[in-house]
Amino acid sequence: MKRITGLLLAVLLPGLFLQPALAQDQKTALVPLPSVDDFTRGKDGWGFGLGLGVEYESAYEGSDEFGFEIDPAGAVQWRRGHDIFFWAGEALGWRGLRSDIWLFEAAIGFDEGRKESDSDDGRLDGLGDTDEGIEVVLQARRAFNADWRYWLDGRVVSGENGNLGLFGMGRRFGEKKDGSGSEIGIVAVFHDSERANRDFGINPSQSAASGLNEANLSGGFRSIGINYNYRTYINENWQVFGEALYEHYGSDIQDSPIARNNYEAEVGIGFIYVF
Repeated sequence: MKRITGLLLAVLLPGLFLQPALAQDQKTALVPLPSVDDFTRGKDGWGFGLGLGVEYESAYEGSDEFGFEIDPAGAVQWRRGHDIFFWAGEALGWRGLRSDIWLFEAAIGFDEGRKESDSDDGRLDGLGDTDEGIEVVLQARRAFNADWRYWLDGRVVSGENGNLGLFGMGRRFGEKKDGSGSEIGIVAVFHDSERANRDFGINPSQSAASGLNEANLSGGFRSIGINYNYRTYINENWQVFGEALYEHYGSDIQDSPIARNNYEAEVGIGFIYVF
């Protein structure tokens, strides 16, 4: 659940004389959404993308500390018709297009949890590290028509440390079907009590060690967020992507001593080479 660089990236677009040739070389992506990468160029078989992204983001959920982080970007993909199997970082999964307006996805990923050292200011001292764990992500997106101009989105994230439910809607900008352009989405997030207390709860022993008041949260509404994605081709092989995210927490989370801010935010930019 992770965007305000459009003007900067637009400067990197190739000249007008390169556009027709590039458009002929690029094939239709599985769905033309910048947030859903497709490195297969519309062909069956293998697709590879490798790059780096730089993010300026909250140090942890609810943090009032921000910092830069460099992360790998890209994926290994294998496509057959309207199905893509992928390995992207710590996630292994499948996505498939059905009836031109339904996109389904299932993936297994790794949740790194939270460490006391994530706070340079010692805000997490005494709370200990939260558990790492495996997560299963199931997602369905439904477009209003085959050009994916507008869509609805539903996701369930279930793992060893609790569950999340996400429900949103979005709009795509741009006319190309190769996955370039931009999009904006709004999402409401819900969590169960296990996930809520893993991220924002403070039990009696943590309270004694940290000096923070106890906090026991119930499940329900977690946050409302807005995210922006941008992707374009510099040339036949190089992609530039940008993303920005703002997530505003519900009142229960804001009352937790762990939440030093009532929001989480992130902005990033990166490059990917498509083989």
